[in-house]
Amino acid sequence: MANEQESDIIKDQTQSQDSQHLDSPTPTNEPISSNKRIAKNTIFLYFRMLITMAVGLYTSRVVLNTLGVEDYGINNVVGGVVAMFSLISASISASIGRFITFELGTGNIEKLKRVFSTSVTIQIILAIVVIIVAEIVGIWFLNNKLEIAHDRMVAAHWVFHCSLIGFAVGLISLPYNACIVAHEKMNVFAYISIIEVVFKLLIVFLLLISPYDKLKTYAVLGVIVAIIIRLIYGWYCKLKFVECSYRPILDKKLFKQMFNFAGWQLFGCSADILRNQGISILLNIFTKTTIVNAAAGIAMSLNSIITAFVENFTAAFTPQITKLYAAKKYKELINIIYIGSKYAPFMMLLLAIPIYLNAEFILQIWLGQVPEHTINFARITILYTLNELISLPLIRTKNATGKIRNYQIVVGGILLLTLPIAYIALWLGAPIEFVFIAKVITSILAMLARLYMLRGDIPGLNSLHFLTNVYLRVIIVAIIASIIPFVCYKCIPNQTLQFFSTSIIAVICTSITIYYLGCNKTEQEQMKTQFHKLKLRILKK
Repeated sequence: MANEQESDIIKDQTQSQDSQHLDSPTPTNEPISSNKRIAKNTIFLYFRMLITMAVGLYTSRVVLNTLGVEDYGINNVVGGVVAMFSLISASISASIGRFITFELGTGNIEKLKRVFSTSVTIQIILAIVVIIVAEIVGIWFLNNKLEIAHDRMVAAHWVFHCSLIGFAVGLISLPYNACIVAHEKMNVFAYISIIEVVFKLLIVFLLLISPYDKLKTYAVLGVIVAIIIRLIYGWYCKLKFVECSYRPILDKKLFKQMFNFAGWQLFGCSADILRNQGISILLNIFTKTTIVNAAAGIAMSLNSIITAFVENFTAAFTPQITKLYAAKKYKELINIIYIGSKYAPFMMLLLAIPIYLNAEFILQIWLGQVPEHTINFARITILYTLNELISLPLIRTKNATGKIRNYQIVVGGILLLTLPIAYIALWLGAPIEFVFIAKVITSILAMLARLYMLRGDIPGLNSLHFLTNVYLRVIIVAIIASIIPFVCYKCIPNQTLQFFSTSIIAVICTSITIYYLGCNKTEQEQMKTQFHKLKLRILKK
């Protein structure tokens, strides 16, 4: 299957495209097969997420009860010391994924093999460096800075070493996982996730019956599972993908390109982290209490639940963006950008509108006691995430170009403007919620900057057309879809009835509004066709 896909890409590349005569950014003939593949991969990713979330919630409760509060806390804080290195691994992962997917898009198999082998070599070197640094710095930090009971220090060391081994195994696995994503075999992630879930449940069982130290046992079993899953991914990739035969090479030119890309990715990630940490500090300084920080953390956690469902859709179309750019299929690429920028926020609205209206009820059920400002923080954060989802395909496309130095400097600088804007507003007496409003403002500015900086990279991408046919359309859909649910919310006094009625009405209103106002005629026809096919299948059964 992989070879067939590669040959198709090579064949498509031979067909020249005149970028000066591109049609409208919303073409009438959309690449149906690509859209079907995205839909199929999205379903697999949702399936994977639901399984891992369900088992994760169950196992975390059992592990907490089995280890006890103290040992569970040790496992989290010591594992967190190792997790600090994840910022570096995330940047390298993005670089590896981009270069592998790009070469798959160009159809240059020999170059693809060199990229893969160089990626594995880089990860092995990085894993060795991380282990050496962590064993020196991490052990010192563990022994001198963390507050851990003396009689549990040996167990804490076991957790640290096991976490470090697991992290190194994860680093070496990244090129293999990147190949699976690049080939869009999302079903493999779903199937292997089932295997991983079975192992996690087995860990819980063994932990319950183990006569040995529970914390040590849990740490060792976690490493064993990580190694087994790594071997499964490696076996599958070597079996299915021609490029996944590792040779101990290090292409210096590729090495420089990949680390240059990763370095600027790291700059962008650092700017985002600095902004979020700066917001926490500002909240603490101006309110002189950690309660508001708790409210901000709860708001972000609630929002993470919403975005988790949408991120599977965005993960499904990311490889398509890189491949289309590599093959210089700009018309199809613009189509994918439009689809992703519209339908990711549309999907979010199905959950966001009910949660936005019923934030107080949901938080009371979830927490019991809701800290002050939490409701307003949660609602503003939903608006922020809606805007970020519109920008996500633009971010993926800019990464596909590889030209990210100036982009990261400009966008990272705009994101950091959140702090001075929020500081000045709070100093002038603005309500504390303005910290999150400032985040929304800079998010909009960053989206405009991304769109402007993509113009020269993607022939045919019209900024004004994007703003009117995507951005404005999403805003209109969000406003129109909220009117009837908002009226019901105000008219129904009982909170429980209010929640269920507004949620159902919101989903119906949002779906209808998306169809009639959010979709163009071509998209409406495709929806009708797919609905008709689904109805026929149901009737046959």
